[in-house]
Amino acid sequence: MNVEKLNVPVKTIAIVVAAVVAGMNSVYTVNEGHIGIVKRFSEAKEQVNPGLHFKVPFIDSVEEIEVRTRKNEEKMASSTKEQMPVTISVSVNWTVDKTAALELFRQYGGLSQFESRILDPRFRSATKDVIPQYDAEKLIQDRASAIQAIEANFIEEMRDFPVTVDNIQIENIKLPAKYLTSIETKQTEKNLADAEKHKLARQNLEAQRDVNTAKAKADGIKLVAIAEAESIRIKGLAEAEAITAKAKALGNNPLIVKLTEAQNWDGRLPATVLGSGNMPILDMRNEKK
Repeated sequence: MNVEKLNVPVKTIAIVVAAVVAGMNSVYTVNEGHIGIVKRFSEAKEQVNPGLHFKVPFIDSVEEIEVRTRKNEEKMASSTKEQMPVTISVSVNWTVDKTAALELFRQYGGLSQFESRILDPRFRSATKDVIPQYDAEKLIQDRASAIQAIEANFIEEMRDFPVTVDNIQIENIKLPAKYLTSIETKQTEKNLADAEKHKLARQNLEAQRDVNTAKAKADGIKLVAIAEAESIRIKGLAEAEAITAKAKALGNNPLIVKLTEAQNWDGRLPATVLGSGNMPILDMRNEKK
């Protein structure tokens, strides 16, 4: 395009271009999960939250500090309680305190320097202080306990820094192959012993159940026998009371004797009627023909 033909002074064009560049340079954005550090002539002045912002063009610059959870991993050589060499890989999740991002930047110049100078060395130290407290077998079988100890150490180490320790994990434990084999053998033997113990406990339980069943059955028989004996006793008492009452009634009323005889008569007349001299005066029997 021919500027002279447009009759636009070059100076005006230069001013417009400068204004456009300055305008573009005065607007910036901070990404989500980060804090913006505004620097003026390389001096950190303020921190700003994610979003659209304005700055002084050509004077201010902006750097971002991540405030989302970060993960650092360390692999180191150490030794167990029994002086067994071990290579251990550990990781830590941590986050920067959003409100202290400016102060962290002023002191350390950014996250990479903070990690290399502060966080990583202390994380290695916290781990190396814990591993020698465990023998190899416990370290393998009870990682949770070792992790808790490392975490407690590391949190204490980072107490004066604007970060939060979120989670620590033991990613891998590498021991000599020979020792690993011995641990596996020992674990297999322990599993077999536990299985045998469980079997014995089950047998004891079944035996006790049989004993309880037999006892319950015996108790049932005993209760039935007691009930029958009590029934016989009560029946005997009732009969004895009846006999006593009957005897008493007979003694008090002679007519009851005749009533009893009448009740017991089979309906047949006597075969012989005797006189006072015991001689038969009348034979009521049928004569044989």
